[in-house]
Amino acid sequence: MVTAKPAAGGGRWVEISPERLRGWLDGFYGRHQGADESGLVLTGANNGDTATLHPPPGLDGAADIDALLAGVAAPPRIALLLARKGAVAAGIVAGTALEASKVERFHVHGRTAAGGWSQQRYARRRDNQADAVAEKAADIAARVLLPGLDGIAALVCGGDRGLVDAILADRRLADLAALRHPRLLEVAEPRLTVLEEAAVAARKVRIHLVP
Repeated sequence: MVTAKPAAGGGRWVEISPERLRGWLDGFYGRHQGADESGLVLTGANNGDTATLHPPPGLDGAADIDALLAGVAAPPRIALLLARKGAVAAGIVAGTALEASKVERFHVHGRTAAGGWSQQRYARRRDNQADAVAEKAADIAARVLLPGLDGIAALVCGGDRGLVDAILADRRLADLAALRHPRLLEVAEPRLTVLEEAAVAARKVRIHLVP
């Protein structure tokens, strides 16, 4: 599957499933009457269009197109951590298959329209609940992800960045946090189907096309 959206600063981002990458590359060469390769950057021969390929998490060492193609053909195991205020999901992924997973939902009070003391009381309650959610989510991440840590090439996170940061601040997860990939997946409130979709999304190769 191929998805595209505008890129900040110009051009657009295209996301390519590993199975389609070789065909996409052939298409780029065909549309541009060939291309020059420099590492992971292709420059079209007929107009100077560029395509900069970004390897998926766990394949950051791929320095050229051949290495990237070899890497996506045998994807490494990765960990997933998805979090929003109402739920958390953690899993270990081999290819696109979940080897281990856990999804947990939490009750968090919404905002209140009341003002003054009542509003402050509810705000404190929400803050306390958010702290409790982060702690429980860290428990889940430790239970699901730490036992297989030695074989994990990268941690991919998704959802609410602030909550993810709070979860990974737990001292038990320091070694896991060190594997965190900078990209944050956009996901719905975590549930098993969302975790499965994230496993597929995390494997995609991102390509910055200019123009």
